[in-house]
Amino acid sequence: MSMLALGLLFGAVTLIFMFSGAPISFALGSVAVLFMYLFMPASALNTVTQNVYEEMASITLLSIPLFILKGAAIGRSRAGQDLYAAMHVWMGRIPGGLGIANVFACALFAAMAGSSPATCSAIGSAGIPEMRKRGYSPGFAAGIIAAGGTLGILLPPSITMILYAVAAEQSLGRLFLAGIFPGVLLVTLFAGYAVLRYRKEYKLAEAEYKRSGTASALLAHESFTTREKFEMLPRVVPFVLLLVGVMVALYGGFATPSETAGLGALLALVLIAVIYGVWRPRDVAPILTATLKESTMLMLIIGMSLLFSYVMSFLHISQSTAEWVVGMQLSRWILLAAVLVMVILLGFFLPPVSIILMTAPIILPPLKAAGFDLIWFGVLMTIVMETGLIHPPVGLNLFVIKNIAPDIPLKDIIWGVLPFVVLMLLAVVLICVFPGIATALPDAVMGAVVAKP
Repeated sequence: MSMLALGLLFGAVTLIFMFSGAPISFALGSVAVLFMYLFMPASALNTVTQNVYEEMASITLLSIPLFILKGAAIGRSRAGQDLYAAMHVWMGRIPGGLGIANVFACALFAAMAGSSPATCSAIGSAGIPEMRKRGYSPGFAAGIIAAGGTLGILLPPSITMILYAVAAEQSLGRLFLAGIFPGVLLVTLFAGYAVLRYRKEYKLAEAEYKRSGTASALLAHESFTTREKFEMLPRVVPFVLLLVGVMVALYGGFATPSETAGLGALLALVLIAVIYGVWRPRDVAPILTATLKESTMLMLIIGMSLLFSYVMSFLHISQSTAEWVVGMQLSRWILLAAVLVMVILLGFFLPPVSIILMTAPIILPPLKAAGFDLIWFGVLMTIVMETGLIHPPVGLNLFVIKNIAPDIPLKDIIWGVLPFVVLMLLAVVLICVFPGIATALPDAVMGAVVAKP
């Protein structure tokens, strides 16, 4: 069988298994084992377990369950609601301050928990009702939380970036640093849109009041005393210090990523025990159970995805595809655009974990040959995959929002997030035009690299 026919058959069988409704890990594992049986030596089947173990025997991957434990500890306490409340009090006087507070709360919570769904749930459960009570339209309120939650896979520590670092064989510390300024850029764009949208809705509310005499809650103004503002800090500051401490430990060279993750998880458990009284076995058990379930699911996907990539490499499918792409001699920017469009399309159906591990062997060699910095590209790919969390048909955050605000029609949620999708794509363009947004901080902290976009 020719390499072209083999590659097409491999892709077709993968799509059939994916759309069969089987869990992603079982779909990828089944395709890998099937092609090992049909096209690889018979002895290969005897080494499936060994291959999966060797692919997963990475000290970097060890940090994933620990970061999940840290996120579960914070996400299952009142830390998210308290963080939101503090932001609301401190930004209440700014036009659109409530919307900005939700964006900032999502960003900080995402950086602490590292999970987009957890951020949407923790901040949205308090933020959406408060915004709607104060006159924000349902779609606008839902859009802010859904988009803010996506920052969980960009701001460090990001599980998605850990997997990209493993797949691309890049420095995790450099990749984490590269995500910080783009994360700040997205927070700024989201907050700016929140102000503009608030002003538009405020003017509409004023016009309606003048026309009919019906006053919207949006027209009411709140003020908080200095004492009230500082009373909100004691429960929030320890978690912010935890975030800063984890970053200092990692980038200061005091601990490896896995050691940092373990330290963060332990301190998160201590903080929720001290601040919220979550220390009894019946309180801690749900945290450990959630961590075990999510870690097992994620590691199973990782293991099967790596086996899938191993089979592609053994059969020379990934190498041949990469050589074919390079042989097309596309302009480097057209090549980049084509890759990002493919990632967007895959995001319609697949989670970021699967996209990274399935496509890395194919797309990274041509991009590297075209002279792109793979750290820089990792940031772009992460932002593009973020859009997959909030655009239909399978945007995970859309359904998280629908779960915590069931009275908001899904149509309104989708229309509410679309402007944020546009802002994410604008951020991608800005990072392409000004690559220093992603590369300046890692270059300053860890030294410059030769390849730059």
